[in-house]
Order: sequence, then structure tokens, then C-alpha cells
Amino acid sequence: MQQVETEIKSLKETILKMASLCTKVVELSIKGLVERDDEKLMEAIERDNAIDDLEVEIDEKAFTLLAKAPLAGDLRLIMIAIKASSDLERIGDESTTIARRGLELSKEPQLKEYVDIPRMTKIAINMLRDAFTAFVTGDSEAAREIVLRDKEVDRLNKQQHRELAGFMVENPRNISRSLHLMTISKCIERIADHAKNIAEEVVFIHEGEDIRHSGSAPTSSSGTSL
Repeated sequence: MQQVETEIKSLKETILKMASLCTKVVELSIKGLVERDDEKLMEAIERDNAIDDLEVEIDEKAFTLLAKAPLAGDLRLIMIAIKASSDLERIGDESTTIARRGLELSKEPQLKEYVDIPRMTKIAINMLRDAFTAFVTGDSEAAREIVLRDKEVDRLNKQQHRELAGFMVENPRNISRSLHLMTISKCIERIADHAKNIAEEVVFIHEGEDIRHSGSAPTSSSGTSL
């Protein structure tokens, strides 16, 4: 039993390490874009391999634990770790896409001041950080609140797309840069989606309730802790 607890602790530590790295890569890709800093953008791309390696490590640890017939509470945590590592790996992929588009944009004059993109990113990163804080502390109420923040990122993404569509209509020479920025905006929206997924899984771990398709995250008056 002690061995299983030690391995679960190691699993948690590894997934938190992966979350921290993903957050760093998102920040690098956006800073590189805003500052037109190709070194930051290249660093973001290069760090994606480390994220992939951590996903493999988490899967191996999780499957080893599954073979030991863990208790129900531990079983839920292990399954969520597998799902969360997949979300984190995709966040790494989205960050790589942002960085690659940023490298293309660095070759041309800046189309517009970047306001909404950093704003969206700040919300998405805070969602991700708070989701893992809730994961560690077992705060399912905080996790429910994180889910609701995704709507603001969706709103900003739509606003960004409308503005960029206007730039393309205004001047065909804006099309390439506008499309790159549309892709970046969509990537950030997807990063927020993955953070929301993780928060939803935290609710499931601690309350046993699946809120993924409920359309909202209503507050539960009762819950079961691990």
C-alpha cells in the first residue's frame, strides 16, 4: 500500500512538472510573438519534445499503477492523469503552432497592435494554473469556476476574428498576416479549452460528477473527496 502511495505521489509530481513546462512554453510563444523575438519563438518550439517525453512518462507510470488494482479514488485520479497529460500535450502542440506562425509574422511589418491576444493568453494561462492548483488541493468548487472562464476566451476569439476579417476586406495585402493571427487566436482558444477539460476532470475526481456536457458548471452542494 505504501508503494502505491509513493507511486501516486510521483505521478502527481510529474504531471505538475508537465503543466509548469506547458505554461512556460505558452508564455514563450506569446512573448516571442508580441516582442517579435525569434529566439523565444524557437525556444518554444524546441521545448515541445520535452512535453512529449513527459506525456510518455506519465502514461507509463499510470499504466503501472493500474496493474496494481488501485482503490476507486486512486483509480479515478490515475485515469484523470492520463487525460490531463493528453490535454497538456495538445497545449504544447498549440504553442508550437503559435510560435511557427509568429516566425512567419516576424518577416513582415506588424499588422496591428496585439491587445486581445495577450489578454486571451493571460486568461488561458490562469485557467491552467488554477486547474492544477485545484487538482492538488482538491478544490472542486474552484474547478467549477474555472470552467466558466472559458466563455470570455471564446468571446475574445470571435471578436478577434471579426476584426481580422475586416482587415482582409479592407486590403488583400493583409490577408496572409490576418490568417496567421486568426490561427494564433484559435490556438489560444483551444488552450483555454484544454484547461477547462482539466478543471472538469478535477470535479469528477472529487465529486464523481461528469460535467463535461452539462453546458455549465453549477455549484454542487455536496461532493466526495478522495
